[in-house]
Amino acid sequence: MGRLQANLAEPRMPSPDFALDISGLRKSFDRPVVIDLELKVKAGEFYALLGPNGAGKTTILRMVAGLLKPDAGAISVYGIDTAKDPIAAKSIVAWVSDEPMVYDRLTPLEYLEFVAGLWRIEAREAERQSNELIDWLGLRPHANERCGGFSKGMLQKVALAGALVHNPRLIILDEPLTGLDAGSARQVKDVLKQKVAAGVTVIMTTHILEVAERMAERIGVINHGRLVAEGTLAELRARIGRETTLEEIFLDLVAQKEADFAAVA
Repeated sequence: MGRLQANLAEPRMPSPDFALDISGLRKSFDRPVVIDLELKVKAGEFYALLGPNGAGKTTILRMVAGLLKPDAGAISVYGIDTAKDPIAAKSIVAWVSDEPMVYDRLTPLEYLEFVAGLWRIEAREAERQSNELIDWLGLRPHANERCGGFSKGMLQKVALAGALVHNPRLIILDEPLTGLDAGSARQVKDVLKQKVAAGVTVIMTTHILEVAERMAERIGVINHGRLVAEGTLAELRARIGRETTLEEIFLDLVAQKEADFAAVA
């Protein structure tokens, strides 16, 4: 089927069985960054999206979170078309970037109550949720201190708490462990594991491949804006034909595709 025929075909209906269903996604800036991406993430799974710098990972996640508009293609979150009903989609999604954005003059409790107010959560429930998240992430000793004096690790935990205050069904994290000390990283990983155990879907980019190897149920590898490989760790090992670490698998897959792209160019 030619490109014109494909564009004229009936639109594919998104399935609510998937937390994320991406079809034909494209985005360009001064060059193509995401190219005809097809990606599905099952409801309730931990999915790691890996790729070298500039591969398009953050751009993909920003489009899913509604922070960037795609040039073409469709994105659905639990069956909700993000273009047709962006507010409904955003109401069940949490976005946590690698650079935490928290108001310096607020305390963690004040910040969480502020974010809960934006989501129009009833005051008593907002207070309960805020205190639960403060305890869960080990922020209680600093709950009434201004965020302006916090380390990056502390700010990242406050930002994560803010992202979780409305009980999202899909959590998107872009390099959430960058700059965290071992204790903070463990707390964040424990929270994410508990969320997945409760049925929440987590999609995470990370350059710490050991974390993806231990935590992710499925792994996607992005390069030059395309999904070049996907599967469980066992499936990716089978693809390259040997028992090895995720780091070695990742480097092999990226090298193979770089050679392919060079040959085409």
